[in-house]
Amino acid sequence: MYQCIIADDHLIERALLSSYIKKIPSLNLVAECKTGLEVLTALKEQPIDIVFSDVDMPDLTGIELVKTLKNPPVFVFISSFPEYAAEGFNLDIIDFAVKPISFDRFVKAVNKSIEYIELKKSATHSTASIQHESTEDYFFIKDNKGITKVNTINVLYIESMGDFSKIYTQDQKTMVMLVGLKNAETQLQSKKFIRVHKQYLVNAEHIIQVLANEIILSNKIVIPLSNAYKQLLNETIIDKLLLKRF
Repeated sequence: MYQCIIADDHLIERALLSSYIKKIPSLNLVAECKTGLEVLTALKEQPIDIVFSDVDMPDLTGIELVKTLKNPPVFVFISSFPEYAAEGFNLDIIDFAVKPISFDRFVKAVNKSIEYIELKKSATHSTASIQHESTEDYFFIKDNKGITKVNTINVLYIESMGDFSKIYTQDQKTMVMLVGLKNAETQLQSKKFIRVHKQYLVNAEHIIQVLANEIILSNKIVIPLSNAYKQLLNETIIDKLLLKRF
């Protein structure tokens, strides 16, 4: 059973979320908090798996709350203000929903949270590493089911998911590996994977076009290109392969 907290300064919103939680057998509601400070107190009293939190609250906002925690539990933000979503995801919250949240939407957030928690447990209790031979066109990943061979050319890009990463392939499949994006970047450099954004590694073999703030990959997939990694892309790929006027 997953231990959870509700954080919202409005009684009606807390009552709604409480009614939803009671319908889901795998969840146990530990506390209903009206402020960010109350959440901090509840987190000190016992381990919590999921926090369903408003953003705009007295004392500490949901965003400030996450920032104060060294090892935060899974956070799901539920807010009337969608403009908070981007900053929330930058803090690695697992989901963001706009009020009023329906039960179906709440269940999706719960399932996403549980998937993350279970994958993180698997990563903790297993060797989270990529095993590969630099001379081969494949590598092996460890996931929560075992070890899987991945053909390098089939990988379009890899997305960060906190302590692990999601691989997206040409045949529109996804695989979650128990390795963070930073470790994946280090171990896959010899296979022409390059960091283009805080959240993404791309396979250079699939780069079709480089725009000011985006990269177009095979299958017409668009990946954001951040200024922080633009110079790295130019130095490692573009400058070496770009045809020049002499």
